Amino acid sequence: MSASASGARRVAIGVGGLVVLLAAIDAYVVVTVLVTMVGDLGVPVNHIERASLVVTAFLLGYVAGMPLLGLLSDRFGRRVMLQACLAGFAAGSAVTALAGSMPTLVAGRALQGLAGGALLPITMALAGDLWDEHRRATVLGGVGAVQELGSVLGPLYGAAVAAVAGWRGIFWINIPIALLAMTAVQWTVPSGRPAARTRIDVVGGVLLAAGLGLLVTGLYNPDPNHSALPAWGIPCVAAGAVMLVAFASWEARARTRLLDLRGARRGGLFAAFGVSLLSGAALMTTLVDVQLVAQTLFGRDATGGAFLLARFLVPLAAAAVGGGLLARRFAERWVIFGGMLLAAAGYARIAAWPLRAESARYGLGLFTVSRVDADLVIAGLGLGLVIAPLSAVALRSVPAAQHGIASAAVVVARMMGMLIGVAALGAWGFHRFQTLTAHLVTPLPVGMSRTEFARRLAAYLAAVKSALHTEYTDIFWATAALCAAAAVLALAIGRRPTPSEAPALPAEADAVTRPPI
Repeated sequence: MSASASGARRVAIGVGGLVVLLAAIDAYVVVTVLVTMVGDLGVPVNHIERASLVVTAFLLGYVAGMPLLGLLSDRFGRRVMLQACLAGFAAGSAVTALAGSMPTLVAGRALQGLAGGALLPITMALAGDLWDEHRRATVLGGVGAVQELGSVLGPLYGAAVAAVAGWRGIFWINIPIALLAMTAVQWTVPSGRPAARTRIDVVGGVLLAAGLGLLVTGLYNPDPNHSALPAWGIPCVAAGAVMLVAFASWEARARTRLLDLRGARRGGLFAAFGVSLLSGAALMTTLVDVQLVAQTLFGRDATGGAFLLARFLVPLAAAAVGGGLLARRFAERWVIFGGMLLAAAGYARIAAWPLRAESARYGLGLFTVSRVDADLVIAGLGLGLVIAPLSAVALRSVPAAQHGIASAAVVVARMMGMLIGVAALGAWGFHRFQTLTAHLVTPLPVGMSRTEFARRLAAYLAAVKSALHTEYTDIFWATAALCAAAAVLALAIGRRPTPSEAPALPAEADAVTRPPI
């Protein structure tokens, strides 16, 4: 290949990586401004459960759109679908920025997620178009790393922009960025499309989206005073589970599959998917609840909450690099096992925070360190260590022609964990809080002196703070349990195969090749 052609493809994949980063950042951008956003729309802090849909709507659209819209690029071409998704992302950003009510805000976030979720698999498919199988894995790893970078930059970026332009400014800025990205795609991404006409697994896409949508609907409770789930909760959750089982059954038998993993080493790969799902639940729970802890218990604003969250995110990013280096020296499963065990220990320490945790410190000889900072660093290091080894397991478990789909599937699993985890733990946590505060009566300054009113108000606020502390404690204990379960699951990941044991596509799958989604 000539130097000019090599440079052109690097520019093309670089542009693809930037649009992936744009969508990944927006998946996490609201966690530091969530309280401010819903407060502006009239949702009081004691009904923060109504804000959960702002997070879950984006994740649901992201997961549902990722595989199906990725496959559409096989039929219509990478350039066309990248531009269509960027246009949809810009439209969703405009709806979100203009939102004057919760339903409009949720709809805008869902549209953002649907369009943004497709950018990752399309970019990975573009890598499959432009690089041969011997060099493709490195490029796919770089695209995956950009996706993970969004979890680090998103919350901090959201807090920074909101401090200058307000929370609506976060989404207004997306529009010119998306237009610039569309221009860059037009000039750099090849306009061709695969020669073969690709069949689209619409049934699989509908089953997956319906199953996840029903689960989220069943776990969303707008009135958690009496139960963790709404009246429609159990039927919706059951129906969602049936849909996901039907999706798995369909994918096992269909000729055209949404997630085609024929020829893969299933045991270790599925164990990696399971760990990715559980780590995703832990990650999103941390991003949301640490910010809520900062604002409701520690009295910080959104910027202060972002700085607190940085104690978790910066070590996570550093450990993501370290995990890749360790996986070269040791078996991936032991790095993943150690990382999830370390994360479980970190979350157990967070769950044991006292009510006035900000003043608590650990003694290290002549030095002391903030307990809050140290525990968040431990949890971040643990979750970060598993990112690269999980991707490595996925890549070595499938034939080279399926590296793109395997890499995307790891992200899909993590996003599914984020979606289901934050919905389930949120529903239970909000109900727990309402149960703990059901007996409290808000004091009113009527028929009592100012001194007595101040005393009763202080006692009421202290009781609310204690209830919040108990709720967060229970949620982080549950998160620690998820990480411990993921550590056990990591042991099911097999040893690293020798080159002669590399998986190969079965003959019927190899007969017709196409770029991975």
